[in-house]
Amino acid sequence: MATGRTHRPATRSRGIPEATVARLPLYLRALTALSERSVPTVSSEELAAAAGVNSAKLRKDFSYLGSYGTRGVGYDVEYLVYQISRELGLTQDWPVVIVGIGNLGAALANYGGFASRGFRVAALIDADPAMAGKPVAGIPVQHSDDLEKIIQDNGVSIGVIATPAGAAQAVCERLVAAGVTSILNFAPTVLSVPDGVDVRKVDLSIELQILAFHEQRKAGEEAAASDGGAPTAAARSDSADQGPDGDMPAVMPA
Repeated sequence: MATGRTHRPATRSRGIPEATVARLPLYLRALTALSERSVPTVSSEELAAAAGVNSAKLRKDFSYLGSYGTRGVGYDVEYLVYQISRELGLTQDWPVVIVGIGNLGAALANYGGFASRGFRVAALIDADPAMAGKPVAGIPVQHSDDLEKIIQDNGVSIGVIATPAGAAQAVCERLVAAGVTSILNFAPTVLSVPDGVDVRKVDLSIELQILAFHEQRKAGEEAAASDGGAPTAAARSDSADQGPDGDMPAVMPA
């Protein structure tokens, strides 16, 4: 089986937009669920609803893959699963290392969805000497002193950082120097990487803050409705802050 060190997904060379690439995993998840129920075909409307997008956008996304479906029949589920998996690079083996085996790192190591999606946790790495040799999800934790050797021995090109924020940049630099070209960052900090290295950031606190914003907005709307529709001070302030086209300006954290 091929490894991630010698094969890269073809999406960039084929000119597939990043927004489309970001939606492909949503389609694959919905299609996999249909496949598990032995559903042979699916319409664009049904698949779009399952993936949470509109059908016109789905058809446009699939046109980049050269898949147009059959009028009156829809899309072949199994073929689309294969086609999207191939485009995402999931038909090959991607060894992954997780650095930082605290509560979050251990939870990631125990996540069963990696293997079924083409990712193999090749190594767990931590800076705490007391963690060395301790099994997590059946994999012995290795000390960060051996990070470079671990990367080379396992042919790793994808690294997951689950360290505290203060250690993340140094870990990132070591991963990149060792040959890692894609990083999934769970540390609450922005990483600086050279050209040619891709970083995806997962920040749970930011997602919660966005949800809090929407909860506050809904509470304000409910209060306005109970007062007979008069706009609240917050609503008036929001209106004043809108741009000329009614768009909300970007909110930057302090």
